[in-house]
Amino acid sequence: MRVTLAQLNPIVGDIEGNLRRILSLLAEQSGKTDLIVFPELFLVGYPPKDLLEQAWFIDQVEVAIRRVCEASRDYPGTGILFGAPLRTGKAVGKGLTNSAVFVFQGEVIATQAKSLLPAYDVFDEERYFEPASGSSLVGFKGEQIGISICEDAWNGPDYQPVGTIYPLDPITNLVQAGATLLINLSASPFHLGKAAIRQRVIRSHAVRHQIPLYFVNQVGGNDELIFDGGSMAFDRDGKSLFREVFFQEHIETVDSAAVGRAEPYQPLDRDETLYQALVLGIKDYMRKCGFSKAVIGLSGGLDSALTCCLAVAALGKENVLGIAMPSPYSSEESVSDSQKLAETLGIEFKVIPITPIFQSYLESLEGYFTGKAIDQTEENIQARIRGNIIMAFSNKFGYLALSTGNKSELAVGYCTLYGDMSGGLSVISDVPKTLVYDLARYINRNGEIIPESIITKPPSAELRPNQKDQDSLPPYPVLDAILHYYIEEGYSAAQIIAQGFDADTVKWVVHTVDRNEYKRRQAAPGLKVTSKAFGAGRRMPLAKRIDP
Repeated sequence: MRVTLAQLNPIVGDIEGNLRRILSLLAEQSGKTDLIVFPELFLVGYPPKDLLEQAWFIDQVEVAIRRVCEASRDYPGTGILFGAPLRTGKAVGKGLTNSAVFVFQGEVIATQAKSLLPAYDVFDEERYFEPASGSSLVGFKGEQIGISICEDAWNGPDYQPVGTIYPLDPITNLVQAGATLLINLSASPFHLGKAAIRQRVIRSHAVRHQIPLYFVNQVGGNDELIFDGGSMAFDRDGKSLFREVFFQEHIETVDSAAVGRAEPYQPLDRDETLYQALVLGIKDYMRKCGFSKAVIGLSGGLDSALTCCLAVAALGKENVLGIAMPSPYSSEESVSDSQKLAETLGIEFKVIPITPIFQSYLESLEGYFTGKAIDQTEENIQARIRGNIIMAFSNKFGYLALSTGNKSELAVGYCTLYGDMSGGLSVISDVPKTLVYDLARYINRNGEIIPESIITKPPSAELRPNQKDQDSLPPYPVLDAILHYYIEEGYSAAQIIAQGFDADTVKWVVHTVDRNEYKRRQAAPGLKVTSKAFGAGRRMPLAKRIDP
């Protein structure tokens, strides 16, 4: 049996558009394949969030499913398997299941609900769905197909979600029922290192049960989440039937009788992977939100330079505007480095000095601030002037403002609300500063794009004379290591200190992270690239008293 895996990029909520993709591929592949498989919840895009609570939305889903059935009558040799939310018809419970819908020759011949509903990290499926009451096989063209959905495969001896112990193993249940082919529909989001984990988990089922397994994953960016694709298929011995394709749409047809290649798994280069993920995240967020152009404040620092390079890769140089906004404390090199970067990238570049505006602020407030020493107030005024200028260009010309702060800064609040945090998308807010340097080196791997002077000079906000980041923060390698243990690993301060870090430094970092939760709550959505990102994946109270 020939099976076509459709690794496609849906738009959340665009039922009509996603339906067109199904019908178009059906017409294109008819006569070439026996079954086309689409990702989890493909008809509505993943994650649809509270759209699932709207009755009219589910009504539209049901109309679309009927249209798939009608279209399938014209292609009687080809089955279609896709993800969609289905009503349970019961008076109790959530009223919906996250289901796979199998259409053939004008009818829905089978549906299979998802059994394991994740409720950790970015996942919130227990909010919307009822779990499957059971699972059964679908007899189709000589195969007994066992259908599972994403998390259903993430259980067993090779993987167990942190803090989650599921009472059943859906894959084993399908095998025991007599499955001869396993198919998993997924919307598995990206983070660094995820592809290798996913490959190990999916392959392990084929090896353990000696049954071919096909896995089709969503690709593309939806809000903070990036889906890397990486669809795969294994024969009964766990040998790969084709090489995975990441960060782009891909159609692959495999034969259930095929024998795969015994090749060692080779993960993608970390920096290349991170670069591709961020570029895709920018491109899809802007496209799906209706933007085509971006504006960025270029400070002469590495964060804004990196953000600008990523934006150009995602949108094209003609769609990016860089603005330098020197203050009384900006060095000449900050402007000249920004201009050199802009010239190398070929983007439009403007210089708008903020010193006259800053002086006007100081004069207006002088009578009220008499007797008060200059402090962060005056520093933040400069950042907020810059934020206002960036947002003025956004409003006037329809640019999306890209904020440029990294994860290290956001973690400890080394950023200004309504200033450098202003924007519609925070591109590198989940990229620690040490990784920012690595990405810069990756971008410059074939020649200087980011000026070397930007990479090598000490980081500075340039909001007061001779200011350096390291005057206020621990060295970034130390800070990032502590943040990793606290945010991503969930260690307590005592556990982090036990790793060999200075006790006072650890306590300061932990306290500062907790104290600045209110800033992060007001930040622009940021692209998730680590295992624990601020925003959707980390939900902390603002008013709290804790002692980690």
